[in-house]
Amino acid sequence: MLAPLVAIVAGLVVLVWSADRFVFGAASLATHFSVSPLLIGMVIIGFGTSTPELTVSASAALGGNGGLALGNAYGSNIANIALILGLVALVRPITVQSSVVRMEIPILCGITALAILLIVDESLSRLDAGIQIGVFVGVMIWSVRQARKAPTDVLAAQVDSMPEVHLPSVGRCVFWVAVGLVLLVASSQVLVWGAVQIAQGLGVSDLIIGLTIVAIGTSLPELASSLAAARRGNSDLALGNIIGSNLFNTLAVVGVAGLIHPMSVSTDILHRDMPVLAGVTILLLVVCYRPRGAGTITRAEGVFLLACYGGYSVWLAQ
Repeated sequence: MLAPLVAIVAGLVVLVWSADRFVFGAASLATHFSVSPLLIGMVIIGFGTSTPELTVSASAALGGNGGLALGNAYGSNIANIALILGLVALVRPITVQSSVVRMEIPILCGITALAILLIVDESLSRLDAGIQIGVFVGVMIWSVRQARKAPTDVLAAQVDSMPEVHLPSVGRCVFWVAVGLVLLVASSQVLVWGAVQIAQGLGVSDLIIGLTIVAIGTSLPELASSLAAARRGNSDLALGNIIGSNLFNTLAVVGVAGLIHPMSVSTDILHRDMPVLAGVTILLLVVCYRPRGAGTITRAEGVFLLACYGGYSVWLAQ
């Protein structure tokens, strides 16, 4: 049991570090090529922090561990909203001013509903996965267009206000992207092996391990970037990072896993995890979306989100 535990800890450490290097290299490379700050905030930072979920779920699917692949993706989504946004709101209430972020929240609700519809037959086929990848491509195209239409959006200003760092050369950017990607893949395989061994040793399903240890571990990049943004007062960047991550997890992470290996879907996912995910996503819409003004996640609502995650964790433990 010691070796799998070491594999999980070491895998998570390398996974988080390599994800940070990958995002740093990609964002720096985008800056070299004059990509707009809004697009960097929406796509590279928002989606890039989900590379751990992608590599872990892909590795799990390759090994035929469908429960781990889906548990990682959906568990990360629940943790992103209920756990991470709850913690961020405690640090500083999250006020939504960006029109782009406000538009993304209803889209996330629709995509969550689509995800439920695609697995309601208790299976994720390659056709289902293909639909998700197709929708993801559509979201990417929409993101690029929004970045071109609203270059002065609040989110762009907040990306611009991020602390100045020395911009590395193009060669060094490519180096960090390559190194980050290689280590992401390698550490995800180590993490998946350890998670499967722990699950078998404890006599629990790989789904539970995916929803808890792995999901929280792969969400650490989102936690770090969102807390850093919140401390600087960049609420829209913190929230946009979470929304972008959940869009990526629901569409790309699950889609890629399903294309690699079609899988059956546990009834627990349908009757327990997806209703919780839908509930916290709708809650996010209610507290953040105000047609006549900016919505705010207050500290009290942050506590409520954390209580929701605590209740969900107790449910998982039963």
